[in-house]
Amino acid sequence: MLYREWFAAQPLSYQDQVLPPSVRARVSVEAAVGQGWRDVVGDAGRIVGIEHFGLALVASSRRPRPPAADCRPSGLIGPHIHTFQHGGAMTATHPNDPLAELTAAGVSVWLDDLSRELLAGGELESLIADKHVVGITTNPTIFASALAHGDRYDEQLRELAANGSSLDDTIFAITTADVHHACRVLRRVYDESDGVDGRVSIEVDPRLAGDTAATVAQARALADAVNEPNLLVKIPATTEGLAAITAVIGDGISVNVTLIFSLDRYREVIDAYLTGLEKADLAGRDLSEIHSVASFFVSRVDSEIDSRLDAIGTPQATAAKGGAAVANARLAYELHEQTLAGERWQRLTTGGARPQRPLWASTGVKNADYPDTMYVSELVAPGSVNTMPGSTLAAFADHGSVPADSIRGTYAAARAHLDALEKLGISYQDVTDVLERKGVTKFVNSWDELGRTVSDELPASTR
Repeated sequence: MLYREWFAAQPLSYQDQVLPPSVRARVSVEAAVGQGWRDVVGDAGRIVGIEHFGLALVASSRRPRPPAADCRPSGLIGPHIHTFQHGGAMTATHPNDPLAELTAAGVSVWLDDLSRELLAGGELESLIADKHVVGITTNPTIFASALAHGDRYDEQLRELAANGSSLDDTIFAITTADVHHACRVLRRVYDESDGVDGRVSIEVDPRLAGDTAATVAQARALADAVNEPNLLVKIPATTEGLAAITAVIGDGISVNVTLIFSLDRYREVIDAYLTGLEKADLAGRDLSEIHSVASFFVSRVDSEIDSRLDAIGTPQATAAKGGAAVANARLAYELHEQTLAGERWQRLTTGGARPQRPLWASTGVKNADYPDTMYVSELVAPGSVNTMPGSTLAAFADHGSVPADSIRGTYAAARAHLDALEKLGISYQDVTDVLERKGVTKFVNSWDELGRTVSDELPASTR
């Protein structure tokens, strides 16, 4: 079927859903068969938007001349999202806008930062409009930093102190208020992307990481307090967290699964999500309303393995530095692809289930010897998310490069790299076990830091 025939046959409401205007990058499109833009869409053609997973779709107010004869739908990647194959490559041009290119390649750009300064000053709206930011992730350290700078929290802190609020209740009230505000700012992105993006994450108390029931209870409390459909509750991928993920998904609450380091753990996370969807389906819930991302941590893998390679000190060890994190993440994406091709997932899609997208977290480079955008450029593939600290976002906007796809087709080389590390005496299992333990400890320390910051700010607010 020709593209024009397929697209023209769709209802106008569907055509609008296919191309959410929240993805604002505008491109000129050429089919690599010698046809220019006007040959494809005609003089009256218009760019409707950028298809979220990488290729542009075009529509015309009059009947265009047909593109290549084999231009046809190549399959449904996600709800209301189609890609198209042409007789040659389709190219998109984004002059001096690497973040637009990243978006067009199918990567959702999220910001790993939130503060009332960001919200009240209009900076978040600017990042959405100008930097293609379509989601927010938070953590206790981010909130502690926000509280320590500026005075926008003072009024709420005074009110909470006057009401005798406990420290934990004060933290809960402050963080959920910020996340609620951010959800409202991103609501338009959420609506226009059919719920794919426009997401804001808030973390359960990491001190509960070993307590399934307490984690589930707080996830429900966070969802109730924020009370916005574009919320994601962050739950760590500990053994106890896996059961909590299934329970919360079964309740119809969308989840950001955090602290994933190993491929085995990621398999368990995928199973927890699918099991949760199956429970939700049995309960009669609308599966299309449930979303999840799986936050696979990147830079910390290189930091841990590089330190072990330095201890080995051989030329072979030195040459292996800086490659493990990307290899690990690429193999995680392979697992994601395998999941979407599996019968279990296909059954769930009949009920409207949404894919659990891989999210690349901890993407700020910690080794100054490495390119500051490597954990973005090296992890480009459709249907993924990259949450960046502000410095990484700015660096990528300034000088980032976007390969067409830097993940698919690399799986054999990624496995070879991890195998080579084993031969050098570095145990992948030990590395990922250590990183998970350190990750939970770091999250708890960050929570304690947030508590100290709130305690320090409370007296100042009551003066």
